[in-house]
Amino acid sequence: MRRFFVDAFYWIALTNRRDQWHGRVQAFNRTLPSRHFYTTEEVLGELLTFCGEGTPETRRRAALFTRRVFTDPHITVLPQTHASFLEGLALYESRPDKHYSLTDCISMQAMRREGLTDVLTNDHHFTQEGFHILFP
Repeated sequence: MRRFFVDAFYWIALTNRRDQWHGRVQAFNRTLPSRHFYTTEEVLGELLTFCGEGTPETRRRAALFTRRVFTDPHITVLPQTHASFLEGLALYESRPDKHYSLTDCISMQAMRREGLTDVLTNDHHFTQEGFHILFP
């Protein structure tokens, strides 16, 4: 079974038909019969923040999608903890020359803890930390 970390990029493209990556992400998603996704509550927060400026229907659908993610047996949502925040903050502090967001730092640290190398994103920051992005 293939294991992937899912960044907000993927969730947004998967759920937003107007996103320029929607078709490619949908097609990729259909090619994964045996997979397990990992994401963080912080990443889901980014998805909801992105959708927050949309219509009430967009916000409703985003909330419903997020609730489904939590119940999908093929997705592990890693919880926000004080420890994970501090791990992310340590990476953030150690890379003053990078433009990593705190959420990306938390995600990278989570990926290391879970032994993940493939990330469903187009964010080149992950490659700078040695991860393999699937949408370059």
